[in-house]
Order: sequence, then C-alpha cells, then structure tokens
Amino acid sequence: MLARVIDNTSMCNLDKEDLLREVTVKIGLERIDTQEGITVEALLDSGATGLVMSSEFAKKQRFKLKKLDRPMYVRNVDSLLNKK
Repeated sequence: MLARVIDNTSMCNLDKEDLLREVTVKIGLERIDTQEGITVEALLDSGATGLVMSSEFAKKQRFKLKKLDRPMYVRNVDSLLNKK
C-alpha cells in the first residue's frame, strides 16, 4: 500500500492499480493557419510544467510545423533530458 498527500493535513492510501490509472480529458485544438478545429483526447498530467504534443501526432493531424530559432529542452520525470 502506498500513500500520497491529498492536502496539507491528510493522506490517502493507494493500491498499485491506482498508480496505473490515466486521467484523460477531451480538448479542442485549432490549426492557426487554417482555423480548422479538431477534438482529441489528451492525457492530463498535473505534474507537467508545460503543454506538449508529439511531432508524430502533429504531422498526422496536419499541423504546420516550424523549426524554432532556439530549441526547447524537455526533461523526463527522472530529470534526464528527453532524447526526442
């Protein structure tokens, strides 16, 4: 049995199954160049520090990609730089 803090004063017990559960939400995305919109299911990660989308997904959905002047470096949960 594992535990996590749910507020400043209490904790709740978690089973292993709780750790494997994903929370997803439906969100709307809009292509800036064409103003076309799509609805997708996205993984909600309350520990994330930014919003990200895989380049494979962006290409498949025909989003216009542009190379950044300065690359953005993304770190994994273990603090190592993401290879992609």
